[in-house]
Amino acid sequence: MIFLDRTDAGKQLAKELSEYAGGDDVLVLALPRGGVPVAYEVAKALDAPLDVFLVRKLGVPGHEELAMGAIASGGTRVLNRDVVEPLQIDIDTIDAVTRHERTELARREQAYRDDLPPPVTKDRTIILVDDGLATGATMRAAVAALKQQQPKKLVVAVPIASPEICVELRDFVDAVVCAATPRPFFGVGRWYRDFSQTTDEEVRTLLGSSKDFGMNKKKMVGR
Repeated sequence: MIFLDRTDAGKQLAKELSEYAGGDDVLVLALPRGGVPVAYEVAKALDAPLDVFLVRKLGVPGHEELAMGAIASGGTRVLNRDVVEPLQIDIDTIDAVTRHERTELARREQAYRDDLPPPVTKDRTIILVDDGLATGATMRAAVAALKQQQPKKLVVAVPIASPEICVELRDFVDAVVCAATPRPFFGVGRWYRDFSQTTDEEVRTLLGSSKDFGMNKKKMVGR
């Protein structure tokens, strides 16, 4: 165990991101749901606006914990070929899972953001936060979608990750900050004392509580 819970993980991760504190163009984006409590502490420490960026894992039917890919807001889909090809998962199966997860993605978009416009990401420094990285499929989908929006700088930041995924992601973003990369890895939840599921209500509460973060930058964010 390294972290007490996601709040503790966020406070520890924030220390690794101190160089971004006070930046006028910084925006912290969390991957719901587990990434939100972590990102909340990062945004508070950096005095930066906080918002969510929605991504859904595409689980292998019958083994949903295994990610064969992920989708993100804006229609981006990333497939994990290391899973799809060895298991010979056909395109019809992938498309069926994608349709199901897009329905949930749309529900969460409404639940978390209501009718607010999406945050402005173009020409900004984006710190993309989750509670950990195992396969990296969800984060890769988020990165692919955000790069299409032309941020000035894209930083992936997580409290815990497999060493291989941290190295791999450096080829796709400007910086990767992994507070801890234990080996052997065992999975994200192994390193938290409390890794209970974050609820929709907790996400809404944290987003509401963050409305004063980076007040001088709010006009740029669109929230």
